[in-house]
Amino acid sequence: MSTVIPSEQDVLAVANKIVDAFAATNTQEYFSLFAPEASFIFHPESSRLENRAKYEELWNSWLVEGWQVIGCQSSDQLVQVFAGGAIFSHTVATEIKTGTDPENIATDSYVERETIVFRQEADGSLIAIHEHLSTVPEEAASETNGENA
Repeated sequence: MSTVIPSEQDVLAVANKIVDAFAATNTQEYFSLFAPEASFIFHPESSRLENRAKYEELWNSWLVEGWQVIGCQSSDQLVQVFAGGAIFSHTVATEIKTGTDPENIATDSYVERETIVFRQEADGSLIAIHEHLSTVPEEAASETNGENA
């Protein structure tokens, strides 16, 4: 394990790449930023996804259903660095559309809290090794969306 402490700027750069790839529904770019052994905990899913391949499987099932991200905003970002890695947490507001029939396209939006754990590789790059999504209390979600609680 690396004993080098990554910079906050480096962590934000790779975290922003993840958010941007997700916002563009750019499957290849998005998953390239996660290690093959990365794990994922998503509050709507019944169990932890033990590796990137399991998440890719789930993602691809969403795509078949016409799922696409149409907006994604990151706010309230926090970076915590340590020797060999970092933790990035933020609040993320996402808008999606689903459906394959043009007359039955549905849209939805939600606000979640997300934590991504990064490992610093031997070449100094950062790769995500864990992602965790959780719900946001309704009051906090309203504040994030600019609504009055």
